[in-house]
Amino acid sequence: MSNRLPVQALTREAFEPFGEVIDSAGQVAETINAGHTQKWGDLATIDTQAGGGRTALHRYRSEPVRLPFTVEVMERHPLGSQGFIPLHGRPFLVVVAPAGSEPGPEAIRAFLTDGRQGVNYHRGTWHHYQLTLDQPGDYLVIDRTGPGLNLDEHRLAQPLIIERAE
Repeated sequence: MSNRLPVQALTREAFEPFGEVIDSAGQVAETINAGHTQKWGDLATIDTQAGGGRTALHRYRSEPVRLPFTVEVMERHPLGSQGFIPLHGRPFLVVVAPAGSEPGPEAIRAFLTDGRQGVNYHRGTWHHYQLTLDQPGDYLVIDRTGPGLNLDEHRLAQPLIIERAE
């Protein structure tokens, strides 16, 4: 097997095995606040209650990566989902593998967001940290906090290379 990891566009259908695409495109908005606000509600299912956890809201700033980029480690959160919503409005890379046993290279997928889309990883989905391109990027992150070990890391036996995101 080649150690190249192809990148595909992020769509709801393609990403469904790994989580949810957080995007209001194609969704119907509700008008609230005396007509001053549009609300796109229930865009993702936040799963944080396992083991006495609770939902936490964070802001992350990520330094950009250079392509080609080598994917060497994947992580997962067995006790809760984890959502990333970009605040910078630029495309970023999402690297994932299905929940379950430690992923081999054949199970790993790479997606390129359109800059407005976020993602919400299902509980236990293997993923790489957010891969910001070109310049630093800020993210609103929604995940679980509380008791219990909620992070597993796995070093890939065969690292994968992302050459360019198109």
